[in-house]
Amino acid sequence: MPVITVEYEDLKELGVDISKDKLIEILPMMGSDIEEFDEKSVKVEFFPNRPDQLSVEGVARSLKGFLGLEKGLPSYKVKKSQMKLYVDKSVTSIRPHIGMGVVKNVNFNDKRLKQVMEFQEDLHWVIGRDRKKVAIGIHNLDVVEAPFTYKAVKPDEVKFTPLDCDHEMTPAQILREHPKGVEYAHLLEKFDRYPLILDKDDNVLSMPPIINGELTKLTDDTSNILIDVTGIDERAVMQTLNIICTSFAESNGRIESLKILRPEKELETPDLTAKTKKLKASNVTRITGIKLDSKTIIDLLGKARMDAEIISEDEIKVKIPPYRVDILHEVDIIENIAIQYCFNNIKPEIPAIPTIGEEDPWYAIDKFIREIMIGLGFQEIMSLMLTNEENHYLKMRLEEDERVEVAQPISTDRTMIRKSLLNGLLEFLEANRHEDLPQKIFEIGDVVYIDKTQETNTRLVKKLAGAIIHSNANFTEIKSTVAAIIENLGYKFQIEPMDHPSFIKGRCAKIEDNGLKGFFGELHPEVITNFKLEYPIIAFEITFPSR
Repeated sequence: MPVITVEYEDLKELGVDISKDKLIEILPMMGSDIEEFDEKSVKVEFFPNRPDQLSVEGVARSLKGFLGLEKGLPSYKVKKSQMKLYVDKSVTSIRPHIGMGVVKNVNFNDKRLKQVMEFQEDLHWVIGRDRKKVAIGIHNLDVVEAPFTYKAVKPDEVKFTPLDCDHEMTPAQILREHPKGVEYAHLLEKFDRYPLILDKDDNVLSMPPIINGELTKLTDDTSNILIDVTGIDERAVMQTLNIICTSFAESNGRIESLKILRPEKELETPDLTAKTKKLKASNVTRITGIKLDSKTIIDLLGKARMDAEIISEDEIKVKIPPYRVDILHEVDIIENIAIQYCFNNIKPEIPAIPTIGEEDPWYAIDKFIREIMIGLGFQEIMSLMLTNEENHYLKMRLEEDERVEVAQPISTDRTMIRKSLLNGLLEFLEANRHEDLPQKIFEIGDVVYIDKTQETNTRLVKKLAGAIIHSNANFTEIKSTVAAIIENLGYKFQIEPMDHPSFIKGRCAKIEDNGLKGFFGELHPEVITNFKLEYPIIAFEITFPSR
């Protein structure tokens, strides 16, 4: 999850004059984890459902509400700039959605530029799914002129100087030679044309989702910026644009909109109209266990930076800020009420039930397994049960088979329930390529299989998987590791050769004893490169007997 650095001096400049000790006390109550702090700043980890808090401006805005310094829906004036963006139909099948906004009166310095770049990359990860779903460009508006055009061009049709480069390149050259082009080339590899954003004189601002042009690079002297957000999900594109624009507005930036002229429709962006939802006061009491009247609920919603009004004895109409992408249901609003009430003020009560709870023996086994793995030098990770077919099958060199699919996935990378833990381990290693080697990680978790003999047609299975990456990782090392695990669990370590598509032929073995099954070996080089890794990886996966 993203970790941002918040300097106390920055908060003070944004209107939050608070002591270090008070800030350290409050931040966890707002739904964040403090990584570390010193006399100058604090590093805070926010959950991905609150991308609006990935900038110091967003944190300050939330703090103002929590502390009662400002209440209610923040007001952002949006002036129509008269600028236009023409969207050509050539991008429809590639990256069809785009939103644009202008922010004027922006003050930059070296620190601020770094913060903006970090904010941009955090949004790329949290909402953009590493630029696949959404990609962001922030440009110096003063060096280009409207109207702008968003269109797709042939690989060698146009030349421009990409960011941090001293010579012109074609889009095809960028994908082959520029570091960012090489890293994100897979996002455009299926297409024979590449999207560009140009101004009225055909100057290239950006090649989404790869890189901006050097022409519009931000500097200390930049005071007016143009923001573009492109992607394959229109809702995510507009949400991201709203988050960025409102963040700049918190530090006195002035927002202006552009008219987007698409082949099928016209729209004005950014659209900062507040969403409205209805809330039942009785549901607040039922879910939180706190008895609150409507007037108190409205006051707490004000601290959460929402407006509210009573429309009947039990119903409240709530206005939600345009940057709050996490408010999907009534229960999300109730969660915000509980946060503002402060969880520490909720008194715990023993439920009136006639039994006494105790630890499930099945999960007590997990503790024992963790002790074994940690004793062998591994670190535990916990990944989501939801994954996608590309990571689960294609990248692992496996053929697709029956699985439990998500009927209405909210994102393209969470479309099925996992049947294995291995790809989750490799995704973790991919995300931590910058960390020192060796890395030894494991996970204990449940997977789901289709089983039509069961009443629910599914079967939950517990698995243990581990992976080791370093320059000398080999079969002997993983064999001795698995032997230690199996014997500590009280099983016999008996192995047989096994062919597995994810592993090198002749470097994989299976284990089986008294209901316990598994395999281990050296991962295939193609699997390693599919996850953008560069060193040998040895791995294992063990399936435990059902209860």
